Amino acid sequence: MKKRAFPLLLLLIGSLLIAACGGTSTASSGSTPTAAPVTLNIFAAASLTKAFNLLETNYTKLHPTITFKADYDSSSVLEQQLANGAPADVFASADTANMQKATAAGLVTSSQVFAHNRLVVILPVSNPGHISTLKDLANPGVKIDVADATVPVGKYTLQVLANMAKSPDYGPAYAAAVTKNVVSKEENDAAIVQKVQLGEADAGIVYVSDINPATASQFTSVTIPDTFNVIANYPIAALKNSAHSDEAQAFVQYVLSPDGQNVLKQYNFIPANA
Repeated sequence: MKKRAFPLLLLLIGSLLIAACGGTSTASSGSTPTAAPVTLNIFAAASLTKAFNLLETNYTKLHPTITFKADYDSSSVLEQQLANGAPADVFASADTANMQKATAAGLVTSSQVFAHNRLVVILPVSNPGHISTLKDLANPGVKIDVADATVPVGKYTLQVLANMAKSPDYGPAYAAAVTKNVVSKEENDAAIVQKVQLGEADAGIVYVSDINPATASQFTSVTIPDTFNVIANYPIAALKNSAHSDEAQAFVQYVLSPDGQNVLKQYNFIPANA
């Protein structure tokens, strides 16, 4: 009996070892691999700074492996940097012209408009220029800060003045007087906001989105009627040479999603579908 029991014991031990190894293999093959961390490089218009900072923070909460490196500047400067080979994953422009340049150069995938904007006149709270209406911008001695014509907000400002010059309520003389009162031309709207904050200008022409929850208490403003105003279209696209094309496209879709649009609306952008 002892001789028969010994081989049976060996067989039982062997079976247990095989089962144990098999169980370990099955558990290992069913595990989910951890996603590798990815940093997305975002090139976005300066007017998007605060809104995109919040978009990126919210997105990282949903996707912890994604972090962001953002470069904010005028759309024309960013487009030129991309054309010169600067690495990026997503480009968000404050106008369609610079996005069209990037498209024509084969730098981006198909773009989509994700927001709109319009212009407004901002004033220091102390209002040293005693400005209460648009006509006051033409008063002698008023110091006005605008953006250079080479950047989107500067081009939009010129369009607004051209529209007002055609109106019998304002006319060419008004547009000429406002232009004469311009004391500085900046590379982006953020620089205009800063100069008005510091009291270096009596008025600045910027985007409505520059008056947002973070800055609303720092300015007063004068509305530019829709008759003269310009609607700025903001397109976004992933870069063709992105090292993280799937992740870049996923972030673009998030910006276009209801959650992304709600964040932009908080910062006074007009939603894409409005």
